[in-house]
Amino acid sequence: MALTLKAMQYFTTALRLGSLTKAADALHISASAIATAIDQVEAEFDLPLVTRRRAQGIEATANGRAIFQKFERLLEDYAAVLQEGAELKQALSGPLRIGYYAPVAPAFLPHILRRMLPDEAEVTLHLEACDNDAAQDGLLTGAYDAILFVSDDARPAIDHDVLVTAPPYALLPEGHLLAEAPDLSIADLANEPLIVLNRPFAGAYYQRLFEAAGHTPRVAAHTNSTEMVRSLVGARQGVAILNMWPRTEITYAGDALVARPIADPLPALTLSVGYDKSAPRRLVRHFVEAARVHFEELGVGRCVVE
Repeated sequence: MALTLKAMQYFTTALRLGSLTKAADALHISASAIATAIDQVEAEFDLPLVTRRRAQGIEATANGRAIFQKFERLLEDYAAVLQEGAELKQALSGPLRIGYYAPVAPAFLPHILRRMLPDEAEVTLHLEACDNDAAQDGLLTGAYDAILFVSDDARPAIDHDVLVTAPPYALLPEGHLLAEAPDLSIADLANEPLIVLNRPFAGAYYQRLFEAAGHTPRVAAHTNSTEMVRSLVGARQGVAILNMWPRTEITYAGDALVARPIADPLPALTLSVGYDKSAPRRLVRHFVEAARVHFEELGVGRCVVE
């Protein structure tokens, strides 16, 4: 029978005080519970550990003293772990692990982190780009403390807060004929070669936009990189549909881009922050609040084409 921490505590308290009655009073339990715990410890080791003397209390045998010392160290270590855990939960320190499925997260995530972390904070950031499924898997397994993800396909077990709703927009190279229009339609884009962001959830979503409007897109390229989509569009290899705008009109290659809203009534994508709401660390709570404030105070116009 495996010993419980409670049995170890009762055993060590009784030997420290030298009395079942005194141990029972100190722990606010019955003397019989103390006696049962001592019996359990002796049965576990199959050794006589305590000498009981009527009206004179109890005394540890040589083996009992050795076990007593080991139990005390074990219980002290256990209490220290609990204390450190409580302090970590309340501290703005330690690791913060964030998984993000947000193609333009580098456009806003550093500013969110800067907002939440004072200069003296001893925080180590672990930021990992991943797809939507991997982000949710990581949150559920504890690999991430928080995730930025598209919550339109959020699993029931994922707690999350919505940050911004991003409608689709058209991405065009500067100087393209369609770039002069104030807004476009899916029909306009169906006649153009399309660069598709081919990532889990995203690729199927963009395909559905055309199918719902009764069009079949002319796909010129698939890529799983948002910046490659932008660079291919900038190099005039086609046009694209995206949802979040990184607030820069220049690609890595130095080509200029134009974003135009799409007039059709199309489903938007929802960017959310996912985290365990039941008992979040203070550091995680600060991150969630900073993310919410970033989009509320600075406006969705920082990342959405309306």
